Amino acid sequence: MAEPLKFFFDAQLVERLGKTLHHAHPAFPLATFVREARQDLEEHELIGRAQHIRQAMHRALPRDYPQAVDILIRSLGEEREVDRVGGMAVFFYLPHTMYVSEHGLGHFEESMRAQHELTRRFTAEYSIRPFLEQHPERTLTRLREWTKDPNAHVRRLVSEGTRPRLPWASRLRAFQQDPRPVLALLELLKDDPELYVRRSVANNLNDIGKDHPEVLVKVAKAWMKDATPEREWVVRHALRFAIKRGEPAALEVLGASKPTGIEVRPTGIPKRAKVGGAMDLRFVVVNRSKQSQSLVVDLAVHFMKARGEAPQPKVFKVRELTLDAGQEAEVGKRVSLAQLSTRRHYPGPHRIEARINGLDLPLGEVDVVE
Repeated sequence: MAEPLKFFFDAQLVERLGKTLHHAHPAFPLATFVREARQDLEEHELIGRAQHIRQAMHRALPRDYPQAVDILIRSLGEEREVDRVGGMAVFFYLPHTMYVSEHGLGHFEESMRAQHELTRRFTAEYSIRPFLEQHPERTLTRLREWTKDPNAHVRRLVSEGTRPRLPWASRLRAFQQDPRPVLALLELLKDDPELYVRRSVANNLNDIGKDHPEVLVKVAKAWMKDATPEREWVVRHALRFAIKRGEPAALEVLGASKPTGIEVRPTGIPKRAKVGGAMDLRFVVVNRSKQSQSLVVDLAVHFMKARGEAPQPKVFKVRELTLDAGQEAEVGKRVSLAQLSTRRHYPGPHRIEARINGLDLPLGEVDVVE
């Protein structure tokens, strides 16, 4: 079993971080910083540890913020490549971004420079948000300039940092109410050459759709006109949850209207499955109508809850297909029943449905046992 993520911020990291600051500014009190940052560090979880280190950093750096943030910038290591965006190593800079967001709101230019540098090594999608709240016009103007930045991490910051519902972050309420300033930025990034950036654009548009579904559909329709395959992917990715929910307007954007004469026939729905195993679910989709139809085929599984209630189904993407009149096609999905920290499975009857262009068609029931 992997170690908890909090252990990334350990005594060795504190010393390494302190040395980078000492190298950038020889007057930095390395021994004091290391002692204070290590003290009681193990009592905190991941974010708490980063905050603890940030506080020790603040006490050790000069009180003059412009001077302190200049030291911070000069201490930074090499930039990361676009194809190396994962892993915990970049979290080394989490205390740095916390320092900027906590102490830099009164120093706009110095903080923007710091975030421009930090996002090329880690991310500033969280530290930029207080500036969007406190200095919305100035920050939006700067982000608009950054849509043309040669660095993909900086361009991604524009879309990721303005997501109204960014996971693990406070919501940007002003943009939830009026997403137009964000949409203006996304318009400039929708055809970005990097998938890394375009994926963020799609996720932002999906966020907007949770509060304004009609805006999501309107933008998606506009972007689909003369769309390149890359932009079409952005639209599909932005619509993915609306499609899973079976929203007719979202399905219409993809050319999938309300189905007529569509039937399903189970060909591989097991009677029983075990918690910890998997369900291989297969079925045939038949077009009984006299016209060709474009179909978005999903699978809805009604997982049991701990107390035996059947919740709203979890919807799995299966396939998009076009069936001519009288044509049929077999499709399927393997659904895991493994016990995960993010999803627990419980015994009981699990209802299975095919969701086709938003229409739910029954496929049967699987008895899940321990």
